[in-house]
Amino acid sequence: MKLVVGLGNPGAAYEGSPHNVGFAAADVLARRVNASFRESSRFRAAVAKGVLAGEPVAVMKPLTYMNASGEAVGAWIRWNRLTVADLVVVLDDVDLELGRLRIRQRGGSGGHKGLASVVLHAGSDAFVRVRLGVGRGMAAPGEDVVAHVLRPFRGAQLETATAMAERAADAVEAMIEFGVERAMNRYNTVAAAGEKTE
Repeated sequence: MKLVVGLGNPGAAYEGSPHNVGFAAADVLARRVNASFRESSRFRAAVAKGVLAGEPVAVMKPLTYMNASGEAVGAWIRWNRLTVADLVVVLDDVDLELGRLRIRQRGGSGGHKGLASVVLHAGSDAFVRVRLGVGRGMAAPGEDVVAHVLRPFRGAQLETATAMAERAADAVEAMIEFGVERAMNRYNTVAAAGEKTE
């Protein structure tokens, strides 16, 4: 079984915000596997189970709030006797322009507290992460990064973010079906407008 985790914050106040693009991608994946999220008090997460690209998959949205996301992930991994090789984490990245994807097979948190929590509770950083660009350059004049990632997308930004969530789901499906390297080759080079970048 693969565990695909979208990072975000629970609650209507955070819906549609840059910090919740991981949740948006998880919602897309749940629709694709024709499953509904069910809240689990054991794991403090909402989980949808199905089959993606022929592989059993659990799509998770931790309900612990972003900075404690790893608690839900670690509990699920231990309970189901998975390893970090079975884990894919989808999250926002302010250092990527809005609409860009970047798949990595391991690495540090890059200052992302939700990802740092997953690394801590999973006991390793050797898992795939799909970073979704939310561009600090998209912040309003004088707005700090924290305010930017918690402010809902609007207009053209929302359209780009919605398309990015769909493409993130495509990338997860591709890595399950064809492997991480092929998914990286395809999706790490695609920009928001769908054009190749240098």
